[in-house]
Amino acid sequence: MQTAREIAAAKPATIRRRKRLSFVKIIVVGFLSLLVVTQVYPLLWLFIYSLKTNEEILSGKFFALPHALQWSNFSAAIDAGHYFQYLKNSLFVTSVTMACVILLGSLASFAIARFKWKYGQLVMVIFLIGMMVPLQATLLPLMIIFKNLHALNTHLSIILPYIAFQTPIAVFILSGFMKSIPAEIEESAVMDGAGVFRIFWSIILPISIPPMMTVCILTFINIWNEYILAATFISSERLKTLPFGVNSFVSQYSVNYGAIGAFLVLGALPVIIIYFLLADKITKGMVAGAVKG
Repeated sequence: MQTAREIAAAKPATIRRRKRLSFVKIIVVGFLSLLVVTQVYPLLWLFIYSLKTNEEILSGKFFALPHALQWSNFSAAIDAGHYFQYLKNSLFVTSVTMACVILLGSLASFAIARFKWKYGQLVMVIFLIGMMVPLQATLLPLMIIFKNLHALNTHLSIILPYIAFQTPIAVFILSGFMKSIPAEIEESAVMDGAGVFRIFWSIILPISIPPMMTVCILTFINIWNEYILAATFISSERLKTLPFGVNSFVSQYSVNYGAIGAFLVLGALPVIIIYFLLADKITKGMVAGAVKG
């Protein structure tokens, strides 16, 4: 039992500890608040920008609110920017790429993480090297290859490079997670008569859904905003993706800055919606890949 003197002596230490915790909490909350502002403000500024006239934008008053809301910028972005046509192309290219990346990445990760074979680490190193290759360095070789294959100016000419550049990232994330899955799960399945593909489809794949959601959103963001490959290999107006819509408002003598802002807002909406829908699973996937891998 503590005496009254010991309790009285412990009180100042407890008070100091609480003060330190409060001070740390204030710093953490302040830092997170600053982070939220720096992340949200550009989106808010872009939305305000999209509702201004060219004169207000060119006046140099970047933080001023518009005198009158120019909702016509959004109608111009949809009509003159061919928004729905480019949106359909972007959705098609991104969906096919994501499906292929998840399929190939999960199969390769399963083979690397769960099989004991001679060249497993070598294959993993090859995938890691693939993450270091700059996209710009592949433009000329890919141009020659697709020209010989008569695949230029098709969606295939951008889908294949997208898959090649996104699969190493998927393997890196998924293999780290799959290595952490207990081997006893597979041993039990083998004793029940399950084969390799049954184990993969019925056990490993469902468990790996959180990191797969992370791979999906990373792939979606990277492909949705990609411009260099699409501009190099796609010339047909019918096949262009969403980033090309900005060019519709730039002519030789004038630029419709408000419509460009509106088009950028509309282009960012799918990414924001998908992120908020999958935010919980994405966070779990990132933590699982970082800690368990």
